[in-house]
Amino acid sequence: MNKPGSRRTLAGPVRWNASAVRATLGHVVQALKQSNRDISSSMFDQLTPIVRTLLERLLVVWLVLISLVAFWWPSMRLGTHFDPFIGSQAGLQWIIAVTMLAIGSLLPRDEIRQVMRRWPTVLGGTTVQYVTMPLLAYVVGRAMGFEGSLLTGIVVVGCVPGAMASNVLTLAARANVSYSVSLTTSATLFSPLLVPLALKLTLGQWREFPAWSVGLTLLWTVVIPVVVGHLLSRWSPTWNATFRSLGSIVANLTILWIIAVVVAVNRDRLNHFHLTLLLALSMINLGGYLAGFLGGKLMRLPRPMRRALTLEVGMQNAGLGTFLLLAVFKNEPEATIPTAIYTFGCMLTGTVLARIWAEWGCGDAMKEVA
Repeated sequence: MNKPGSRRTLAGPVRWNASAVRATLGHVVQALKQSNRDISSSMFDQLTPIVRTLLERLLVVWLVLISLVAFWWPSMRLGTHFDPFIGSQAGLQWIIAVTMLAIGSLLPRDEIRQVMRRWPTVLGGTTVQYVTMPLLAYVVGRAMGFEGSLLTGIVVVGCVPGAMASNVLTLAARANVSYSVSLTTSATLFSPLLVPLALKLTLGQWREFPAWSVGLTLLWTVVIPVVVGHLLSRWSPTWNATFRSLGSIVANLTILWIIAVVVAVNRDRLNHFHLTLLLALSMINLGGYLAGFLGGKLMRLPRPMRRALTLEVGMQNAGLGTFLLLAVFKNEPEATIPTAIYTFGCMLTGTVLARIWAEWGCGDAMKEVA
């Protein structure tokens, strides 16, 4: 025991122990933070492919679900009168720009070089698309007696470039994916020139058509975002890695939202939907597949490239067409009904066709022809 009056100094050891404890706790906290970051990163890396796969494989299902929600939204008692679908209509130009930015970021680094290297077959395929589809849509629409806004929407279905979904289904069909991507890239880059021209030659026969406005809209909402996304993906490894994981998800989600907006805008009109319109759009879709197949035959393309061209021509970017109609023909929301329906239809028929080809593929269909 200490003698009375004696003093034992513990300040030194206590200060040293407290400092050591603080340092140890600091290391533990840092380790926990790093562990949480690693866990979050690992979970993100694992979840992203799952979400992407579910979106791509079940896109038709998600289209149906979100369209039903958009259609019945006013009847849902959610404690609010705000309609997010109608409310976001004014921002669709930014939504489609984000979509095209994501698509541009997903293009392979050497894609432009690939387009230039195989320019005869790419130009041939693009010509097949921009000649046959506008003509087919116009002839079918007029022959079946459509007029006004519905005829405008039907013609726009045939005049827009191919959809990104065709690249995914080309892969599922065991066809030539690189050729499919080249066709989509070419059709998209030429769209500010060829889409207004095709619309002018068809719609311009019976109504005033703002070709210049359409060209500028496609330039700044489609081509510029695609080019910017592609350049950023080439120059920035971080951007490239991020959009390799998220680009497809972003693109598909925005397309889903655009179609939901169309359904919301046309709630009353969809109650009077005619099966004749569905028949006309089916004829355009199947006729597009046939035109792509015959075009590939005439160009003597190998089977994998013929399949890619078939899907590319038949699967139009109706989501882009929907945006274009809302932007240019603002007072004619009924014109967007054909483009919205075509999105469902071409995804369904394209998926079935890709599945048939995948099951019945022969030896040469399994090869990617550069």
